[in-house]
Amino acid sequence: MPDLQFKATINGRNVSRTAKPHQRLLDFIRDDLNLTGNKEGCGAGECGTCSVFVDGVLMKSCLLPVAKAQNTTIETVEALAKTGELSVLQKAFHKTGASQCGYCIPGMVMAATAALRANPFADREEIKERLGGNICRCTGYQKIFDAVELARDVQNGSLPGSALLEDDAENGDFIGKNVRRIDTPSKVSGRLKYAGDMTMPGMLQVQVLRSPHAHARIVSIDTAAAETMEGVEGVITSADVPGEDGFGVFVNDQPVMARGKVRYVGEAVAAVAAETPLIAKRALAAIKVVYEALPAVFDPDEAIRPGAPVLHDYAPDNITKHIPIRVGDMDRGFAESDLVVEETYSTQAIEHAYLEPEAGLAYVDHDGVVTIVSPDQNVTHHRHMLARIIATPISKVRFIMSPVGGGFGGKEDMIYQGMLALLAMKTQRPVRLVFTREESIISTAKRHPSRTTLRMGLMRDGRIRALQMKMICDGGAYGLSTEGVMRKAAILAAGPYVIPNVKVDTFGIYTNNTPSGAFRSFGALQTAFATESHLDICAERLGLDPFQIRRINAMRDGALTHTKAKLGSVSLSRALDALEKASGWEAGAPVSRGEKRGDLNRDDVRPPCALGARSAAVEKQKAAE
Repeated sequence: MPDLQFKATINGRNVSRTAKPHQRLLDFIRDDLNLTGNKEGCGAGECGTCSVFVDGVLMKSCLLPVAKAQNTTIETVEALAKTGELSVLQKAFHKTGASQCGYCIPGMVMAATAALRANPFADREEIKERLGGNICRCTGYQKIFDAVELARDVQNGSLPGSALLEDDAENGDFIGKNVRRIDTPSKVSGRLKYAGDMTMPGMLQVQVLRSPHAHARIVSIDTAAAETMEGVEGVITSADVPGEDGFGVFVNDQPVMARGKVRYVGEAVAAVAAETPLIAKRALAAIKVVYEALPAVFDPDEAIRPGAPVLHDYAPDNITKHIPIRVGDMDRGFAESDLVVEETYSTQAIEHAYLEPEAGLAYVDHDGVVTIVSPDQNVTHHRHMLARIIATPISKVRFIMSPVGGGFGGKEDMIYQGMLALLAMKTQRPVRLVFTREESIISTAKRHPSRTTLRMGLMRDGRIRALQMKMICDGGAYGLSTEGVMRKAAILAAGPYVIPNVKVDTFGIYTNNTPSGAFRSFGALQTAFATESHLDICAERLGLDPFQIRRINAMRDGALTHTKAKLGSVSLSRALDALEKASGWEAGAPVSRGEKRGDLNRDDVRPPCALGARSAAVEKQKAAE
């Protein structure tokens, strides 16, 4: 199709440019006009990071073909602070601390601006409704709503403009106060550059060929046709790695690109650097890979059975890491117990879903230093690994951490930085890779799925005498942070409780699933879910209040954990007291902040969880009293 002569008024300026017919308005604004305040988070109109005004109407620019924006008036987030001074709403975001990673915030500011333009007196519920098309993974939304309400009141004269400038914190007292972040102005105005916003003269665009197979031997890779295509400047495979091809957090078991065989769907096999993303994608289609399918295993319990497919030769049993802990005499502990309860608990894989997809830019500077710019949560470790991979002195390797548009542990792994380095070295030009949301989901680490069998022995008065836990976690195709997650899970398995006899085994297992890695709580979530759920069940079996059973077993100041760590100040009892009071539990029924529905005293409408309902025995006792 012929190019389009695109005309529009953008941020008050008349623009007349040649545009590609396949371009979205988002691409045109970001790539052709370098207005990078609006971001691409999902590419599917769900997250709202790309929000702009088109003829005064809030729209998702990732869904709008540039041809349909012909002869329109367009405003991006840059227009709101065009003179250099933040708008009232942007100041309110700064005042309330409504911006954390900041990646969603330009789109959120645009949606909030639209909300107050539509109804300058919108209440909190209407504000929530009008911001419903925008996603934030960091803030929990409450401070965002606070910011919009503050801006509303200032604009309406209910509050003076000085309310936007006053500081809550006084005399060094910052707890529970809104504290202005020094980086917020750049985030609310869209001026902050994330890796996917950065450009360099002569920069090439990178695309990655990924495996369609979960487990297969690579018979051959033919890149000849791709390498001769016009506009293609570099093609790499594992054969281009000059040094030790392996990276990881605890074990260097993952190659930069699949070497010899692929181990999960989405694993990188080859990468192309070309003048445009479209040329690079066409080059990927020209690469011919012959695979020989291998048996795959997707369940960790099946992976450790004799005869299961082996993912890595160094681990013939597919065990990435086993952490055992033994304290006391388990047989005696269970024998002394009046009640023994055994249950199995499971948790699923969870996607981090940070709003900023993975992105990075690499170049070789004038002194021959290979430089990587990316939202990397582990730059020092990655620098050391990359130096080995590219067989270069560490003094010739540099990592620059770009602003992280949400990480939560998911950007701790060196999934793509090695490919960028190799392509920058091969082409001697800057190269940039920006993941699509689909690539991010299919190829990067998730929270470890777990299956935990927990056996607990207790006395009639609620004292725990013994705890035996076995947790099997799906580590996926590569080790990443699995060892650390297994260690943390084992360390926190018994919870904040005094238990004299403890036996814990945590296992990270290789499977042909997407690798598992670091995620907030880092192993604590899986074991805490099992331990706390189990205490609820035990409390009900013993006729104890769920708060009571926790107080009976709670560690106090100076307690010794099952890993022999001596604790100083232990706040569990105070936290339980505060939770009981705040939840309304003392009155016999939980109190929610929202509307109550139904009769909370009826057994059939009360949730069976510990902190949502008392046990039947306690209810009967209260009735008798």
